[in-house]
Amino acid sequence: MLPGGAGAPVLPATTVAGQLQVPGARRVGWWDGGAEAGDPFGSVVLAGHVDSKTEGLGFFSRLLGVRRGEVVVLNGSGHTASYRVVSVVSVRKDALATKSGAFDQTTDHRLVLITCTGAYDASRGGYEDNLVVTALPIGLAQ
Repeated sequence: MLPGGAGAPVLPATTVAGQLQVPGARRVGWWDGGAEAGDPFGSVVLAGHVDSKTEGLGFFSRLLGVRRGEVVVLNGSGHTASYRVVSVVSVRKDALATKSGAFDQTTDHRLVLITCTGAYDASRGGYEDNLVVTALPIGLAQ
């Protein structure tokens, strides 16, 4: 759940030809190469669309208003884990996988939320940047 109590279904998201396959606009994709809530280390990576031509506003459009200090809660598999947002940054799409550290699995445990942001480039059919929200665990997963 994002601040304000909004929640969305989370589905596995694989990487195909270097691109994360994110589900429809009203769902969130969990990168299946990443950590899970409650793991001792690594990044839980969730990605979602900010909007869609066919589905309208995406669930992760809410990330555009998230601020440092807010709490995000993951519910699933009989566990609940809470995280506090520590950073909200815009990253060029071509640097997301290589320079942002968003997919780092050697780091202390954290939650990374990713969506699109910046200018929309119609010739490329997408946004120029990604918004990367990083949050650290508040206590242990329950």
